[in-house]
Order: sequence, then structure tokens, then C-alpha cells
Amino acid sequence: MTETTHTQPMPPKGTAKSRSPEFRLAEDALRGLRQDLFHDAFAYRPLPRMSMDGRFTRRLSPRLREYAVWVPHAAVLMGALWATLISASVNDSGGFGSLVIFLLAVGPILLTLFRPVGAFWCSMAATPVTATFGDSWSDWPWQTGSFASHLVVLTVVALRTRPRTAAWMWALTGTYGFVVESLFGAGRYSSNTGPLLTISAFVLLGVTLFHIRRAAQREVTAQQTVTAHERSKRTLLEERTTIARELHDVVAHHMSVVAIQAEAAPYRVENPPPELEQAFATIRENAVAALTELRRVLGVVRAEDYEAPDAPQPTLADIDALLTNVRDTGLTVEKVVTGAVRELPQGIELSAYRIAQEALSNTLRHAPGATARVEIGYVLGGLGLRIVNGPPTGLVKPSPGAGHGITGMRERVTMLNGEMTTGETDDGGYEVTVFLPVPLTDGPE
Repeated sequence: MTETTHTQPMPPKGTAKSRSPEFRLAEDALRGLRQDLFHDAFAYRPLPRMSMDGRFTRRLSPRLREYAVWVPHAAVLMGALWATLISASVNDSGGFGSLVIFLLAVGPILLTLFRPVGAFWCSMAATPVTATFGDSWSDWPWQTGSFASHLVVLTVVALRTRPRTAAWMWALTGTYGFVVESLFGAGRYSSNTGPLLTISAFVLLGVTLFHIRRAAQREVTAQQTVTAHERSKRTLLEERTTIARELHDVVAHHMSVVAIQAEAAPYRVENPPPELEQAFATIRENAVAALTELRRVLGVVRAEDYEAPDAPQPTLADIDALLTNVRDTGLTVEKVVTGAVRELPQGIELSAYRIAQEALSNTLRHAPGATARVEIGYVLGGLGLRIVNGPPTGLVKPSPGAGHGITGMRERVTMLNGEMTTGETDDGGYEVTVFLPVPLTDGPE
């Protein structure tokens, strides 16, 4: 049997001893105290004006908003007036003593408008001075004016700082009260440190809950903004994916036709020259190569379960079938066509059909019971499309929308270098107007 002895390695000299969790906790607490109440305690931090983005402030008239922004400052001044009235009601000192007590009660409250943490220290320093000039033996160690002034200061500073700072102020207030009572409380009838701590605890608890609620609202608002942005991006990408799939099918069809016609063209001419055969062979090779490259590049947008449609992509010639389906759901819709009807590029007709389809779907969702009108205008430079519906008249509540349909329509129009406008009509309905340009050199396909 072999006996092995394990020796504990000695720590290198100069290495600090590991500190206990209690020591680290106390160190962190002192660091927080220094950061909250001592670091830049008298820094200039003016009280900001009230925001006008609230639920009620948004409803105010512009003139009232000019005054409503000063509500926080007015509240602080009202607190100073309240502390002054309380101090004056119980103070029967001489003229100089009354002036000192008045300044020591009002000064720290007014200082919260510019230097909140410094105002707390001024209120703490003013408390023993006020007690020196006071003559009320029943209020100790907080004279009545100091009691009211310090309570207002605690509330305002807590509103302007974070909850941890409010906890430190409350703890220091209690420490001061108990120390003064222990050392100088002999002969006093009663102490008001307990009532001050109790009242201020409830006030600071309410302020803390207000901070937590406001922080939660900001977080929810930020999350909603991010969610809406991501949803919009996802809708845009999905629409682009759909457009890419449809364009892939359209272009692939035409490139296949070009390749087949180029291969069959030499057989339609008796004794074609070799140059012509070579030209058609080159055309076919380029068409096949372009088709292969198109499938390689655009094939990445297809989902794994995506299947190419067996039927041809819809065009404006299929708009009547679309309107029939819409009428079967109960929507009254009419079609008006102006200009000389002609065959347009397939991408133009497909986009126009999809735009009309989406606009009518929006009418069914957001304007139940309304009537709709589809206007198609064939002009020299392109195609005009206008879908307008009246206000909802049914008993069914309109479905709220996030604007995804408008985003998809706008994406199609942008892809074709067109123009699109949307907005409410004078009678409370909605209108979508689109113009899709068609180059004059393009002939029917």
C-alpha cells in the first residue's frame, strides 16, 4: 500500500485575504451611499418641464399646454407654501427667529428645483438650527416647520432620483433622529422621529411604485416599438419573397419560351444558312444559361414546401372573377374601365391584380357593409388603378389593422417605379390610387 501525502499550497505573499460576503455587502452599500448622496451632491440639475405626451395632456389645447409644462414647478412651490404656513402657525419666536425658521423651511424646498441631492443635505443641516430657534418642547428633534419641510424635500428628491437614493435618505433621516434623541432628548415630552419615518415611508413607497410603474411602461413602449418595427420588416420581407416568387415564375416561363422558339426556328426555314443556325443556337444557349442562373439566384426565396402554381398567374383579365368572389361575401363592388384595353407586361398586370385584391380584402376587414368601386384606366404611359370604398355601415365592428396590406401594395408599386397614394375620403371611406408606368417601346407579350 502506498501512502500519499497531499500538501496544501501556501498562497503567495502579498495576496489579499478573501473577504467575507458580509464585508463585500457592506462595501457595496457604502459605495452606493457615496455615489447617490455624496458624489456631485450639489450638481446643477434643473427640474425639467412636464412632458405633453400623456393620455390627458395630449387632449389639452395648445394654449393650456404652454402653462401645463410648469405643473411640476408649481407643485414644488405649493409644497414650500404649505411648509411655510405650517411653520408660521405654530411659531411664536421673535422677529429674527421667525425669519430664520422661515428661510430654513422654504430654502431646501426651493433648492430641489435645481440641486435635489444638495437640498436634502441642506434640509438635514437646517433641522438642528431650526430646533435651536424653536420653542416648542413637544416637537423634538423635528420642529413643526422642519417636519413639513423635510417631508416635502424627501418626496421631491425621491421623485427626481431613483428608489435607492430615497432609501438612503430615509435611513439617514432615521439615524439622525435616533442619535439626537439619545444624546439630547432628556427632558423632552415626546419624539416625532417615529411619525416622520412612518409618514415618509408610506410616501417613499408610493414614489417607488410610481418609478417602477413608469419604468415598466417605458419598457413596454420600447418593446412595442421594436415589435412593430420587426413586424413591419417581416411583412416587407414576406411581400418581397412573394413578389420574387411570382417574378421568377413569369420570367422563367418567358425564358423557356425563348429557348424553345430559338431551338425550333431553324427547322421553320428551308436550308437555313449556317450563320442563322449558329445565331439561334447561341440565343438558345444564352436563354438556358440565364434561366439556370435565375433559378439559382431566386430559388433561395422559395420555402421548402413551396410549389409552383399549376395555373398561370392572374392578370387583369381575371379581375371579373375576383369581383364575383368578393360579391359572394356580401360586398357591393362595381368596376369601371376607361381607355383602350390592351395587353400589358405580365408583371404589370400581376401587380395590378394583387393590388386590387388586397385593397378589396382591406375593405372587407376594415369597412364592413361599405360599397367599393374599382377603376382601371389604360393611358398612354401606363396603367392607372383606383380602389375606393365608402364608410362602414354594418353592425359588425371593423377589424383593426396594422397596415401590412398597404406595405405590401407599396412595395409592389415601388418595384415597378410607380406611384401610390392612400388616405381617407371626405365621406369617411378609404381610397387607394396607383399608377404603374409602362414604357412606350414595350409591346404586347
